[in-house]
Amino acid sequence: MDYVRTKAGAALGARLRRLSERLDNDAARAYAAQGVEFEQRWFGVLNQLALNGPMSVGALAEALGITHVSVSQTRVSLEKAGLIRQEPDASDARRRLLSLSPRGKALAARLAPLWAAFEQASLALDVEAGGLGDALARLEAALERQSLFERITAAYDARGRR
Repeated sequence: MDYVRTKAGAALGARLRRLSERLDNDAARAYAAQGVEFEQRWFGVLNQLALNGPMSVGALAEALGITHVSVSQTRVSLEKAGLIRQEPDASDARRRLLSLSPRGKALAARLAPLWAAFEQASLALDVEAGGLGDALARLEAALERQSLFERITAAYDARGRR
């Protein structure tokens, strides 16, 4: 028996974490099979910089739909790996722009065919799963309308009044 599946909505977060872990592990295996040391969390930042050129942490966070803190943590990791560098923004000295280092550019070019394979496999998986991407977009929209916290609180309060 799969406890997480039996709990349905009550274990939604656990189920999503489990799926995320599974996807991340398979992605890590795909990179390792190509002889590349690559952390899956690097993909968004590295790919955005490869596609768009230098960007601020804030612009990256907005483009990726994640927090400034998440991008900053990824930045530190990518800098330690020698894949990106920081430089002052010519239009605003208070702001720093991130850009790919020569090593980062070479890695992005090397990974482009693998990333295309990721895209192809992901699209096929989405079709097989019946439009999971659309379902996740609907879930995100529902949470934007009313957070899970608000929904839990309303349900709990309603139960208390019975």
